[in-house]
Amino acid sequence: MTQKSDWLFRVYLVIFLAYLLLPLVVMGGAAFNDTRFPSVFPWQGFTLQWFVELWNDARLLNAFKNTLLVALAVVAISVPIGTAAAILVNNLGGTLRSTLYGMMVAPVLTPGAVIGISTLLFWNSLGVAPGLHLAVLGQASYISAFVMLLVLARLQSFDRSLEEAALDLGASHMMVLRRILLPHLYPALGAGAVIAFFQSIENFNVTLFTRGPYDTLTVYVFSKVRSGITPTINALCVILIAATLLGVLIIEIRRRSVGRPQA
Repeated sequence: MTQKSDWLFRVYLVIFLAYLLLPLVVMGGAAFNDTRFPSVFPWQGFTLQWFVELWNDARLLNAFKNTLLVALAVVAISVPIGTAAAILVNNLGGTLRSTLYGMMVAPVLTPGAVIGISTLLFWNSLGVAPGLHLAVLGQASYISAFVMLLVLARLQSFDRSLEEAALDLGASHMMVLRRILLPHLYPALGAGAVIAFFQSIENFNVTLFTRGPYDTLTVYVFSKVRSGITPTINALCVILIAATLLGVLIIEIRRRSVGRPQA
């Protein structure tokens, strides 16, 4: 029975990994296929032409730059707001806690198109023109909730007696926050920043309504799909995947070096 279970688990694992990785392999292979349409079949020959065209595509590179700038701005706004909301919700009780928690989580359940249109209409009524700044505000309005949920989960393991002891010994509330609470929250803050960054990069609905005359990567790809997409997009995806894998590899090497016992 155990051998059969192990066999089924291995089969499931292979199917699961294939389901995740095969689309990436196909997508990456299209970046090296010498054909105008992104595909790996039929294979027309190996080429690096699409990486050269990617480098020469000023609009695509500008859209990618705008996407990174928006993502970094969203992280800078969402992490402090989400952290502050999590600390506040954690310290409240009763109806007030439930109300604030519901208000923070509600944008996550709201369709992106609704958030985008609402952001555009609200700021237009105040005389603020659409642009990347509105894309940042619109995205941060719901991405902050993801950060809040992560930090709130981390706060459940925080020992409140440490905070009380520090206050009894004369520490100020700011010192307790900086020396005791925030170090405990660093893993959640890091995870929240990463999630906020990638949530912003992949966002389309909110950005489409709030971006104004500026391009982001998702909007650019959407426009290219309608007019005719080329494997330059695949070339960009290969670079992003390679950068992600390199980052994961560096983090894993550092983690193992820190955990390795010193001689």
